[in-house]
Amino acid sequence: MNRFSPVIPSRIRLTPLAACLSAALLLACHAPVASAQSPAPEQPRVQSGKKATAPRNDAKPGVFELGTIVVSGAQLDGHAPSENVVTRQDIERYNRNTVGDAVNTTAGVNLSHNSRNEDIVYVRGFDVRQVPVFLDGIPQYVPYDGYIDFGRFTTFDLAEIRVAKGAASLLYGPNIMGGAINLVTRKPVKAFEGDARVGVGSGSERQVAANVGSNQGSWYFQAGASWLDADNFPLGNGFRDKKKVPTDTGGHRENADRTDKRVSFKIGLTPNDTDEYALGYVKQDGEKGNPVYAGDVKSGIRYWRWPYWDKESLYFISNTQLGADHALKFRLYGDKYSNGLDAYTDGTYAQQLNNQSFPSYYADKTRGASAELVSNLDRHELHVAVHYKEDIHVESNPSSPTKRYRDVTVSAAVEDIITLADATRLRLGAGYDQREAREVYYWPTGKTHTTNGLAELTHNLSDNGQVFFSVARKSRFPTIKDRYSARMGTALPNPDLKPEQASHVELGWRGTPWTGAWLETALFYSHINNLIQNNLVLSDACSGITCNQAQNIGKARHRGAEVSLEQRLGEQWRIGVNYTYLNRDNLSNHAVPLLDTPTNKLFAHASWNPSEQWEIVATLDAESGRRVSYAGSSALYRGLSGFATTGAKVVWKPRRDLALEAGGRNLGDKNYELSDGFPMPGRTWFANAHYSF
Repeated sequence: MNRFSPVIPSRIRLTPLAACLSAALLLACHAPVASAQSPAPEQPRVQSGKKATAPRNDAKPGVFELGTIVVSGAQLDGHAPSENVVTRQDIERYNRNTVGDAVNTTAGVNLSHNSRNEDIVYVRGFDVRQVPVFLDGIPQYVPYDGYIDFGRFTTFDLAEIRVAKGAASLLYGPNIMGGAINLVTRKPVKAFEGDARVGVGSGSERQVAANVGSNQGSWYFQAGASWLDADNFPLGNGFRDKKKVPTDTGGHRENADRTDKRVSFKIGLTPNDTDEYALGYVKQDGEKGNPVYAGDVKSGIRYWRWPYWDKESLYFISNTQLGADHALKFRLYGDKYSNGLDAYTDGTYAQQLNNQSFPSYYADKTRGASAELVSNLDRHELHVAVHYKEDIHVESNPSSPTKRYRDVTVSAAVEDIITLADATRLRLGAGYDQREAREVYYWPTGKTHTTNGLAELTHNLSDNGQVFFSVARKSRFPTIKDRYSARMGTALPNPDLKPEQASHVELGWRGTPWTGAWLETALFYSHINNLIQNNLVLSDACSGITCNQAQNIGKARHRGAEVSLEQRLGEQWRIGVNYTYLNRDNLSNHAVPLLDTPTNKLFAHASWNPSEQWEIVATLDAESGRRVSYAGSSALYRGLSGFATTGAKVVWKPRRDLALEAGGRNLGDKNYELSDGFPMPGRTWFANAHYSF
């Protein structure tokens, strides 16, 4: 873990799925791709009259457009209303090496960090189970519990990250109750191009990453490899471990080591101006410690390590032009996820626990497919999509029988973008989802279904602005864990759980209010029904006469506002700020707060280019505080103080293709937490070199 070990791509086995995908790629011969542009403060444009089956558009260099989920009719400079795009330039400018850190720079998004040493993202108060993650439009969430650790997903091979909220397109598929996050990979533009990065940082952090690609006109390939490793991280000023037997008595966090390796490869065929076929492969291997709770609660101290956190994805995406007015897109994918969790008796990590709970091994598999037909009719851009997804979860333990679960989810959706006038468009959508538990350990199987819908009206006030209004009804299926987990003997499973449902209303404006500016504003309201919460029930299945059970008993309300401004000041300065106000209410029990999200959150940045060779970048992350889980009182929650952290770096470019940079984050050495007893890094330093060709 602490030893330098360069990335060596694991051997790829040609499974039956891989063979089918390869054959499909070789036999393919036609396909279009929709275009998408991210907003540029300098020259915003309102799209009008663009055909859904327009030829492939590579006007956005380096972005794999085939991996986006777009409906072009309502876009302004390539992104939909209530959608944020984190570009490759943003990721590099702010040194956001993980997806969690990257999306935390956008309005409406906040980061949390839990006791499992996982980065968790919330979008307008909805967690990742309700805002699933996609890679080039392929679902990435773990089948068992719907979560992913955003800290395990690095950004070195990504072109952009799209965060869709509220009325996110139903074409993503099921479970997008609060939105969707799509990680879009790179696509080469030149005959030969690439970049390489090396860096070091506090906590013995080391990083090595390289990407290379070639576009030969009728075909292309893109490959990437990265390695990110650290032994620990420094603690903030004033930190004190409050446990009876402290484990963190030095200046750095113990058992906070991590290693993340990732390789990716994509090959594509582009036989003409409208057709594209791509076969992609991504493998990531992770290993991490689990820092020990350092708060004042005297019970429940855990000494954990994760010896592996691995994920592997193989996928095929195609677009085929069918005449002048129709296009057909296919997605076919297979995904494998596995992790291991070891528990120990104390902070020496010398004696491992062996019981019915530990060690714990998960092995999940997903395979699925989707098809989307796009038709350009008179004043209509019609999308019809169907999805199929099979999730398999297997958990094993030396002291317990192996448990196997299998879910099958099918979905159908239609969206129509209607041109009411040259400046006005209406997007209507409807969808039906069904999930069936076809294989379950011990408990009965079951089936449930739900419907979704949306309506969005956009009106271009001028060439530089757009107002939009949307309403939507979205849902999320309960996960395998929601329905069947006994939670180490403390809970009674509930196979009859129903989907959660949310109704959204949003009003916003975006555009250029003055020269050099890009402004986005939104007011949003969400009402959630059938929220899954734990409830005490009479049962002798647990120790005692009662058990916890997940039930559809909750109701909640989320409401708030977002403002985001990017401004260029002459040729040398660029500044930006985004602010989010979020108010969440537990309508089922006003005395119990909804947790892990701040009421006020702000991210600001400024960059100064005194010359072509030099750039100075400064950032500010701030929030007003949040309520989090707490086991030290009968209230079971506590408030955490707000904080503000600053960062800065200096970039020197001795030549156009080489950048050398040095900087720091949390320069004030603030001691702060995102969850009780788990401090975040104090002042950290880094130095990187980046070469592009």
